[in-house]
Amino acid sequence: MPLSPDQPTQQRYEVRFDWGREGLRSIAHGAGVIVVIDAISFTTTVEMGVALGLEVQPYEGLRHEAEVAAAAGEFSDARLAGRRGDPGVSLSPSSMTEQNVADFGASRAVVPSLNGSRLTALAATHGVPVLAASLRNRTAVARWIFDYQQRIGRRAMVAIVAAGETRTDETVRFAVEDLLTAGAVIDALGKVGVDACSPEAAAACAAYTGLERGIRHMFTASVSGGELLNERQGDDIAVAYQTDVSTTVPVLVDGVYVDASAHEVAERVAAMR
Repeated sequence: MPLSPDQPTQQRYEVRFDWGREGLRSIAHGAGVIVVIDAISFTTTVEMGVALGLEVQPYEGLRHEAEVAAAAGEFSDARLAGRRGDPGVSLSPSSMTEQNVADFGASRAVVPSLNGSRLTALAATHGVPVLAASLRNRTAVARWIFDYQQRIGRRAMVAIVAAGETRTDETVRFAVEDLLTAGAVIDALGKVGVDACSPEAAAACAAYTGLERGIRHMFTASVSGGELLNERQGDDIAVAYQTDVSTTVPVLVDGVYVDASAHEVAERVAAMR
């Protein structure tokens, strides 16, 4: 029998996994933490920007809408980041360098993306901590979730949602890089003891552990990787498949991704309970 997007699924499990905005709507019921994954590029870009001290504001609409809003001065002190491949700070994770961030001229970047930013906007409506995960920070994200559970004194259910890629008709295309990154986060959660996985989450984890040694090839040879190579954006792939190189955990506070390690951020996140 077909399920509606709003029908709760995987409710018995501590760690859940699904795809896109429709999947998020079904697994977020009762969740205490939501983990958003858009490996090439949005959540990798967020992690790298936040690690350099930049606040990242996901835009809930499309790129052309963000450009209209920026022209109208709607972003206040924030600045609109460029398109992938534009000079300076942009959607490309490889654009997040110390020099580009220093030259950006604002402490907050508005970053639209077809997948990750819109998925984040929906996740924010659930009123629980929302984290941006990539291969780069997958263990740091898992440890943050474990510590968060200790702070609140209960097992907060974890909804992990992979963005996938959006076709022109708004249907979601399977993205192997998002599947493997989700599996990597689920694997890291298991290692810290957050391991009551749904079958869907367990399958994603098995995909990662089974293919871990070939991650570089999988990212490069995937449909998304091929598209980026054709656009001469291979540097974005190269940073996205780096694993456990960052301890930065971006958490969404008042619609903006910031570093979860900041004391004032921790206090505001605790208030979400």
